[in-house]
This record gives sequence, structure tokens and C-alpha cells, in this order.
Amino acid sequence: MSQLIDTLLLLALPASGKSEIRRYLEHLDPGVAAEDFHLGPTTQLDDYPYVHLMRRIDEELTAMDEPPIYCADAASPFLEQLDWGTLIHLLNEDYRSLGSEMPRPSSASSWLFGRMDNARREVGAEPSLGKLPIHTRQALDEALDDESMAIWHDLSQTASGWVPGNTVVIEFARGGPAGASLPLPAPYGYRYSLGQLSDEIRSRSSILFVWVTPEESRRRNEERARPGRAGDASILHHGVPEAVMMGDYGTDDLPWLIEQGGGSVVRVGEGDDVSEIPVAVFDNRSDHTSFLRADPDEWPVSAVKALHAELKSALDRLVR
Repeated sequence: MSQLIDTLLLLALPASGKSEIRRYLEHLDPGVAAEDFHLGPTTQLDDYPYVHLMRRIDEELTAMDEPPIYCADAASPFLEQLDWGTLIHLLNEDYRSLGSEMPRPSSASSWLFGRMDNARREVGAEPSLGKLPIHTRQALDEALDDESMAIWHDLSQTASGWVPGNTVVIEFARGGPAGASLPLPAPYGYRYSLGQLSDEIRSRSSILFVWVTPEESRRRNEERARPGRAGDASILHHGVPEAVMMGDYGTDDLPWLIEQGGGSVVRVGEGDDVSEIPVAVFDNRSDHTSFLRADPDEWPVSAVKALHAELKSALDRLVR
């Protein structure tokens, strides 16, 4: 058996099939995953829980007649575009926690808000949560402590459950405004966000790019979205607002980055600090993955077989 992939960056526009592929990997027999996909048991990280919490923070602040920090309203993009980097630094910290036992915080919201402010500092953005009036911060802590504790619990289980030989799968989506020229200017796009990854992640990673067009991404985004809090908090069923789809995901720069790397690597960084991350493309323009949102007992055998073959072909190209 060939060497297993250490860290897999699972990248694509929203609703392209990333989360569905993660779900499929979770249901694979470990021997099949190792033999066919070069993957150990998967340990999975994702920046979406932080995006959802940012929107919940603004929702609570608005209810208190306080100005929002992250997004003007539920349908708008980030107020501070550097928060694309904030999310990456939160993932960097999650990655560093793997293999450790995370002490239970006395206040999960205070713990998480501190992390979010620190991640903002890393990218040169204003650490706004710590500067809220005391009464506002206390009310926010109380309102979001249960949701913050759920994030701590999931991350704690992920961190303590990682063992050497696991493949870490890190999912995130990036892009830029519709009609934008390439290369996308920072802090938009994958060029910026990949450059914010820690040296450890960059040196140990390969990229699986799930390719769909921005137009198809928007269509599937509308198709998968379920209304209300249950959909918003779900990795498989949340919907991205239309203004965000057009303003932040209307252009995908990863195909351009792959072309610049000769088709087999993505070059990340500048000057003497350049990494070459191996990349393979899973072509999902013809939908191989949406069926995975259903109960596994309902997955069509023919669809599973086709998906498995396409994934194997892509992941074979990432073995170093």
C-alpha cells in the first residue's frame, strides 16, 4: 500500500460537494479508504462553524441595538474582508490542538470570543469583541454560551480523537466578486487564504479541488438550503446569501492557480517563502455528490460506484 495522505485540503465553491464527500469518507471501511483513496481514518476540520457563529454574534448585537461586527445583516458579506484570514487562523489553531486534551472552559463564549479576536490580530484586523461595552459583552456571552460550548465540545472530541496515521481533512471555500480579473486581490480568493495557513499545514498538505462553475454553485446552493436555524447551522443544508454568492464566490481563482502551477501543484506564498502544494481535480460539474445528503441506506448503488471511481482517480494523483 502506498503512503497515506497526511492532510487533505478539500476546497471548492459553496455547495460544490465538499461536505458530501466528507460524509462519504466517514462511511467508508478503513481498509477501503486506505487502499483506494490513500487515506487514514479521517479527522475533519471546517471553518463554517465559525462563520455561523459570526453571524449569530451579529444577530444578537442587532437585537441589543448595537452595531454588528462581522456582517451588516444576515444577507450581507463580511464588513471586514480580512476575516477570510481570521477564519484560516482559527483553523491553524484547531490543527495545532490535534492530539491534545482541551480543558473545559468556565465560559465557552469567552474562550471562543478570545480566540476570534486573537485570529483577527493575526491578520491586522480590529479585535472588536474585546472592545465591546462590558454590559454588552456579558449579555453576548450569556446568549451564545450554549452554542459556543457545542463548538468547544466538537473540537475537543476532534482534538483528542486524532492519532498518528489519521488523515486530517480541512474544508473551506473561497472566491471573489463575479466578473473579477485574476489574480484576485488579497484578501479575496484561495491565493490569500492558502498563504495564511501555518507552515506546518502547508508542508503536510495536498489539495483536492472539487470543481463546479460559479453558476452551478449558485444553483446547488439554492437547492440544498433549508430554511431556519436548523439549516443555517448545518454543514450539509445551510444556504449562502445571494449577495455573498455573487460578491465573494462569483469568481473562483483556484483553476487559475492550478494552471499557474502547471496543473499538478498550487504555489503558495511569496519570495523565499513559497510552498508547492500537490493538487488534483475532482470534476463535479456533472453532479456526483448531491445524493449523499440523503440517508446512507437510500444511496443508489450505481451513484456510489461512479463517485468512488472518480474520487479514486483524483486521489491517486495526490500520492507523493
